[in-house]
Amino acid sequence: MSSTAPIAIVIPSYRVKRHILEVIEAVPSFVRRIYVVDDACPENSGEYVRRECRDPRIRILRHVENQGVGGAVMTGYQAAIADGMDIIVKIDGDGQMDPTQLPSFLEPILTGEADYTKGNRFFELERVREMPRLRLLGNAVLSFLTKLSSGYWDIFDPTNGYTAIHANVARLLPFSKISRRYFFETDMLFRLNTLRAVVVDVPMSARYADEVSNLKVSHVIGEFLLKHSLNCCKRIFYNYYLRDLSIASLELPLAGMLLLFGVIFGSYHWLESARIGQFTAAGTVMIAAVPLIMGLQFLLGFFAYDMSLVPIHPLHKRLRSKTSHKPLPLKLPEEGAA
Repeated sequence: MSSTAPIAIVIPSYRVKRHILEVIEAVPSFVRRIYVVDDACPENSGEYVRRECRDPRIRILRHVENQGVGGAVMTGYQAAIADGMDIIVKIDGDGQMDPTQLPSFLEPILTGEADYTKGNRFFELERVREMPRLRLLGNAVLSFLTKLSSGYWDIFDPTNGYTAIHANVARLLPFSKISRRYFFETDMLFRLNTLRAVVVDVPMSARYADEVSNLKVSHVIGEFLLKHSLNCCKRIFYNYYLRDLSIASLELPLAGMLLLFGVIFGSYHWLESARIGQFTAAGTVMIAAVPLIMGLQFLLGFFAYDMSLVPIHPLHKRLRSKTSHKPLPLKLPEEGAA
């Protein structure tokens, strides 16, 4: 693959000493810069790369305190923007993401079809059949929650960390507000939707070996549900009441009021009938049922409208003539060149 656009790769580095040199070695030659972000790694992986790797493209960035994968990626993004890179790719250092698949992530951005691309490990049906059912179920639930909170109804595998972004879009991100740890990938999608950026899924395969995940589902499920709920509410407020008003701005509150009335009215009379041992009058049943049916219709209408608003016009094409390519005055962590 050949491209005149300067391309950078960001590799968060935390407990990946066993695999990171193999990952760097597999990075294609057309990549201009490789940022290895040592996220206060107990294995001192940044120094290890600096000492063992002679690739002139390497730049080591170090965190004094661990900031999580999100913090490491944000540091890499800012360094790449300051160095004038056009496209920034994030891959993990544990060897699960094949750098040779990089052209598939770059092409939609280079051709002006997307602002942000992300991997989808569940695209090929044969590989999906090989995956544990619990993983498929968990990803389906996470994907649905992410669709609600981010507004990207056409994506799957939201926690996939193999991503690429155009620098003109990355520079608009609120770096200090994006979630720093395991919620990072899904929070990125919410932030991109507030910018109306185009996100495209890229079919990919993952490589699994002896890596051990630091993510404990039981520890983060409550946090994920809370953050998804907050992002969903913020997105709806931003898109339907702060920035614009549409028919969907009326459908959602009407749906809520009708459903709430139907549930409360129907529950009260059902309990009352059970208490006195009499059947509820047909008219009373209709008074409860009609608001429920209408509320459901309004809710489905809102979702249909919301799905039609998935961004389709890439943002970076509109920003190209407005955005300066001069390095930004960013304060970066301590660095060293390998």
